Amino acid sequence: MKILVLNSGSSSIKFQLFNAKTNESLVAGIIEQIGEKLSHAKIKYGDKELERNIAIPNHKEGLEIMNSLLIESKIIKDLCEVDGIGHRVVHGGEEFSKPVIINENVIKQIEKLIPLAPLHNPANLEGIKSSIEHCPNVPQVAVFDTAFHSSIPPHAYMYALPYETYEKDGVRRYGFHGTSHHFIAKEAAKYLNIDEDKLNAITLHLGNGASMSAVKNGRSIDTSMGLTPLEGLIMGTRCGDIDPAIIFYLARVEGLSIDELDSMLNKKSGLKGICGNNDMREVGEMAKNGDEKAKLALEMFSYRIKKYIGSYSAVLGRVDCLIFTGGIGENDIDVRKNSCSGLENLGISLDLEANNQRAKEILEINKKESRVKVLVIPTNEELEIALQVKSMI
Repeated sequence: MKILVLNSGSSSIKFQLFNAKTNESLVAGIIEQIGEKLSHAKIKYGDKELERNIAIPNHKEGLEIMNSLLIESKIIKDLCEVDGIGHRVVHGGEEFSKPVIINENVIKQIEKLIPLAPLHNPANLEGIKSSIEHCPNVPQVAVFDTAFHSSIPPHAYMYALPYETYEKDGVRRYGFHGTSHHFIAKEAAKYLNIDEDKLNAITLHLGNGASMSAVKNGRSIDTSMGLTPLEGLIMGTRCGDIDPAIIFYLARVEGLSIDELDSMLNKKSGLKGICGNNDMREVGEMAKNGDEKAKLALEMFSYRIKKYIGSYSAVLGRVDCLIFTGGIGENDIDVRKNSCSGLENLGISLDLEANNQRAKEILEINKKESRVKVLVIPTNEELEIALQVKSMI
């Protein structure tokens, strides 16, 4: 049984093919610069690689190239022989709280949600439609980034705005990175030998985009991102939590338009806004070389995380574990150390020697006496999507 997972962006398609019986990844690849003069396609399987540099005008042609590379690898004879195709869809709104088999009605519902994710859902739909056209007889499943957070209660997802903004416009907290938060929570439960539905955890997905979740009895009850991925933690280029009146102030004193403010908060803020760089590895090097703005950016980044750890500890009451994942969470020793320092009153005691390594598998980095386990768990969103597809078909 083979399951293909597609993550379609506006100009790219990331994909991975799994053996659903063993959960083994057979092939991983990416198609980039779709729609540009020269596109790039690459797959990896075992210790081998195949590449194409060719103009790929659209997602449909991208799937054709992917199919030809897969055939050349001899992993499969044709894309349409797979048993199921899973599609990552960023926003499921209130309509989708679990994976669904894609049909015309599902496509229409995802289209209706485009205003909530104008940069992501259209690209996700492009991949879905092209895939259905290419393999009409293969079951196609949509897996939503927001679905894991659909269990958040109203008192946590509502904003204190006029209630009609929720009723008419769907303004509420939705949260994102749900597939990753769900995966690492399940992995932690297995590692700690706790039933998933009894696990209390604080999950931290830290990458260029970053979010946290409070998981109670295996279910998300709060998360740091909101209506959009802009709220919450400081990120690579996103500001995270700010006083909303800053927007009105800048509009008045700088004469900035809505679009200019949107671009500032989403693309020019965060680490990049503070020190001019959004790559955490480079920011760390800048700080070590004495760059004061880089030092400030790192302090702000970890301080915001620490505040969320404290608030989620209060919400959960009992915390079994704190889980780091994502490119930064899995690899940045200093971010983990600074985010956990001084939290002994919450039962969190980091073992600095254990923390001084990067995670390729589950890593426990707390002291023995720590009441709360601190774990580093490599995320695997593609595998989680494949598992959900398998459960549907």
